[in-house]
Amino acid sequence: MTGVPASAAGGPSGARRARANAAPGNVPGAVAGRTAAREARSAAPGPSGGGPGAGGRSGRGQGGEQLPGGEVSAGVFDGAVDAGDGAKPPRGGKIAAAAVNQASVWNIANLLTMLRLLLVPAFVALMLTDGGYDPAWRSLAWAAFAVAMITDLFDGHLARTYNLVTDFGKIADPIADKAIMGAALICLSALGDLPWWVTGVILGREIGITLLRFLVIRYGVIPASRGGKLKTLTQGVAVGMYVLALTGWLATLRWWVMAAAVVLTVVTGLDYVKQAIVLRRRGIAERRTALEETEA
Repeated sequence: MTGVPASAAGGPSGARRARANAAPGNVPGAVAGRTAAREARSAAPGPSGGGPGAGGRSGRGQGGEQLPGGEVSAGVFDGAVDAGDGAKPPRGGKIAAAAVNQASVWNIANLLTMLRLLLVPAFVALMLTDGGYDPAWRSLAWAAFAVAMITDLFDGHLARTYNLVTDFGKIADPIADKAIMGAALICLSALGDLPWWVTGVILGREIGITLLRFLVIRYGVIPASRGGKLKTLTQGVAVGMYVLALTGWLATLRWWVMAAAVVLTVVTGLDYVKQAIVLRRRGIAERRTALEETEA
């Protein structure tokens, strides 16, 4: 520490003199200046008045704990002394944190939803090719319908499991579900394979329950029931059997499967209406109670 003024360890003035000694070409003075700068910063009270090293970029944290990577950081040698609480974050740090916290729209769950949307026009084209009665084209249409229904089982699960829920997915997923089912039902009825009243009951229920969910969302969310999931599965199997050009006992079987799907569609629809009424009444009662407590 030879050649270092005694005031260097006493405060900022010592640090300034130390930096002056650290000028280029003065090697001994540079070494001494760096040592004096460290001592000056260690002696200076931190932002909270807690003593040496209470917060700067000197490689120590609060309370003077040694940080991994050494006692002195790169910021020491350029004479920059800034408080830890006021240190600027690394350039681009906020952007990187936002990218981590927000799921990308181009995630696997949304890609499956987009695939299902693209399969809707492909399904309609395959279904209506050659008048809509060619078994080969109907088989291809069934394949497109099956892929769409399978992706419906996975995209929601992936989004919830891996935190990939996005605003796009919330809107596009139900639209894709209704689009593929509605396209299949309308095509089957247009070809005379399925009565129009069946299509009307199923589509009317799906659209009605979707609107009902939006109407009562201010009071809460109507959860999907086991009956609703069974209805979706039964509808998919029944419509898939009608898309295929089946004959014989398989044609009879698909009629019974479709009948079960219609019954489940009506029963679960009424159950959702009941849940919506209860949810609305409960929400109104809770608001009224909260208002009375506020007035009191």
